[in-house]
Amino acid sequence: MSRPLQIAVVGAAVAAAVLTAGCGETVIDDAKTEDAIAQNVETSLGEKVTAVECPSGVEVERGATFECSVTVAGEGEQTARLRILNEDADVEMIDLSGGG
Repeated sequence: MSRPLQIAVVGAAVAAAVLTAGCGETVIDDAKTEDAIAQNVETSLGEKVTAVECPSGVEVERGATFECSVTVAGEGEQTARLRILNEDADVEMIDLSGGG
């Protein structure tokens, strides 16, 4: 049985780039966000991240939240909840839970 993950990553800033989609809307770059989450979780927890999946098309709206699936070796699938901090698409991880 695996142990619950410590939420050492909560409040950690995750650098996310923005993309301009059709009709002038600005969205989070899901691929860059996935890479940043993987690096952040690996550094914070010292555990290997085997996969991260974030939704595409998340509009940049200050204060909005969205979730990504994070698979940690030996721990299984976790859910990372992120909040968009500003119009530059800076985000912070506010929760990492599940599995265990």
